[in-house]
Amino acid sequence: MKGHYNIAIDGPSGAGKSTIAKMLAEKLGIMYLDTGALYRAIGLKAYRDGWPEDDKTVAELLRGVSVTVDCDPATGRQRVYLDGEDVSEQIRQDFVSGYGSRFSALPSVRAALLGLQRSIAAGHSSVLDGRDIGTHVLPDAKYKIFLTASVDIRARRRYNELVQKGQNVVFEKVRADIEERDRRDSTRETAPLRKAEDAVEINSDELSPEEVAEKIIRIVNG
Repeated sequence: MKGHYNIAIDGPSGAGKSTIAKMLAEKLGIMYLDTGALYRAIGLKAYRDGWPEDDKTVAELLRGVSVTVDCDPATGRQRVYLDGEDVSEQIRQDFVSGYGSRFSALPSVRAALLGLQRSIAAGHSSVLDGRDIGTHVLPDAKYKIFLTASVDIRARRRYNELVQKGQNVVFEKVRADIEERDRRDSTRETAPLRKAEDAVEINSDELSPEEVAEKIIRIVNG
């Protein structure tokens, strides 16, 4: 019986982190924490209340905001609550994801959510995915994965996902958004996207989600 452990999965937008993390959690019987959902909840709050992208102002505003999560043990489904309201569906809107990415670049936002992520990981064997899990949130995670893929592959995956949701999108715009998010995530001042020195890099261009998950499970079972 394996003791308490965490798996940190980092990588750029569209690499398949969430899909893989959910699959791992189910196969390994551990918790999945979608850290991106926490930032999207803040992005939703910023959108609703018209927050400026000013760190000092946002730091003050965050004092009156509550973001919490729970996980249904029967289904493994994570619910996200913003000031007590279940916003699990609202935060999946594409424009909210954009707000989440922009505001996640602010040090005040990252500091506000850091303790929540660490406390959840400390209490449960978990899979966490994001941009800075292995480098900043859980630098002592037992297993670290850096999942990547080419820009074209990531853009095509995101485009197909949005089309399946019935959204009218243009591939070139989706690709440009991916490139802009890469730039923003990798150049932000606080906890930028980068591969941890002890992370195992996996390129998912030619791999199915199942194949990536099996690679990681072999690492965990070592």
